[in-house]
Amino acid sequence: MLFDKQEEEAWQQRPKQPRKQMRLRFVERRPVSAVTIAFLEWVLAELEAQGKRVWVLVWDNASWHISKKVRRWISAHNGKVKQEGGVRILECRLPVQSPWLNPIEPTWLHGKRAIVEPERKLEVEEVMERVCAHYGCELWDPIPKEVL
Repeated sequence: MLFDKQEEEAWQQRPKQPRKQMRLRFVERRPVSAVTIAFLEWVLAELEAQGKRVWVLVWDNASWHISKKVRRWISAHNGKVKQEGGVRILECRLPVQSPWLNPIEPTWLHGKRAIVEPERKLEVEEVMERVCAHYGCELWDPIPKEVL
């Protein structure tokens, strides 16, 4: 989605409202399969506490989303939910190279523009704090690089 300068300024000046459903979790290193599974477990616990029954998960074809380990984990999780109850994951995979279909992409674009400082590179902690402040969400500890 492209904006001209006036539209971009209007977007930046809009009243910011906290996104009660926005959950962000940073990782210490690369988002490998084990980290992705830890993230899924964290979100599922949050959703179950809210009494949700289904999580519609829209994601792209990043290697950590489509790995065999993650696919097997989701399948096993959904099988367990079918037997015991809980929050089922309904995956909606996007076609390759189609960011315009992902509803979160414009949100990330505006978030990146809102926190950047062209004059200098931000430290990791600054990025985390600014992103969470921009989106009005809680800053959680990053998922550790070594997940069991």
